[in-house]
Amino acid sequence: MTAKELSETQAAWDEIADGFDEYATPLTISFAEAVLQRVDLEPEMRFLDVAAGSGALSIPAAHLGAEVVATDISPAMVELLTARARNEDLTDIEVRVMDGHALELEDNTFDISASQNGISTFPDMQRGLREMVRVTKPGGRVLILAFGPPTEAEFLTFFMGALQAAIPGFDSLPMDPPPLPFQVANPENLRAQLADAGLDNIRIDTDTWDTEFQSATHLWNMVVNSNPIAGALVTDLSQEQIAEVQKVLDTKLRERSGGSDAAVLTTRMNIGSGTK
Repeated sequence: MTAKELSETQAAWDEIADGFDEYATPLTISFAEAVLQRVDLEPEMRFLDVAAGSGALSIPAAHLGAEVVATDISPAMVELLTARARNEDLTDIEVRVMDGHALELEDNTFDISASQNGISTFPDMQRGLREMVRVTKPGGRVLILAFGPPTEAEFLTFFMGALQAAIPGFDSLPMDPPPLPFQVANPENLRAQLADAGLDNIRIDTDTWDTEFQSATHLWNMVVNSNPIAGALVTDLSQEQIAEVQKVLDTKLRERSGGSDAAVLTTRMNIGSGTK
């Protein structure tokens, strides 16, 4: 990544960091907690979180007693993660601004290196994976949590469906190639990426991530603050158009909830792991 690309990427994630921390991180922590129960993470293990955001994976790992190093390209995300750790009295988290394509970390350092919806957003995911493998101890594990198909991400299909219903002619997301967060939506693509990075004993599982949305505004705020791509998609909409989209979303969420307080949307997730 060139200096200009690095600066632009940092700025894009910095811009949405507060919204990401408020809306996206609370919804993803529970999924991370469930996945970490599967990887035999033990107290005092060294755990690396790449593209950590504001801590949806790092915070649960630290609660399990791991010695966590969390890295993210965004200084604003790093500040928010640091604040979360401090607020939860977690002292075994070291947080550093770092480009995951070129980790400033020593070889053979971590028992588990992991990323949740982080490295799967990299323009060069393979380079990022090879960096994770490099810093993992021999016999250690690399763990990747990434989105399955866009058509099976209901937070996205509800959002896009409302945009297209409220704004005639609104273009859908391009899917050939898919947006970067869905680049390993096919489990076999994720398997191939892990194998190419030099990992053995590769395992790919699929699971569902259930998210509760209290309102159309809640869903809107989560999506537009989840990735710079989403924010750019709606940046030219007027306030009147946004209101129309949220009106459609409100109807769709009411139909899903059946009149209860919150609507539960489901997203298919891929969980890939391998041994160095």
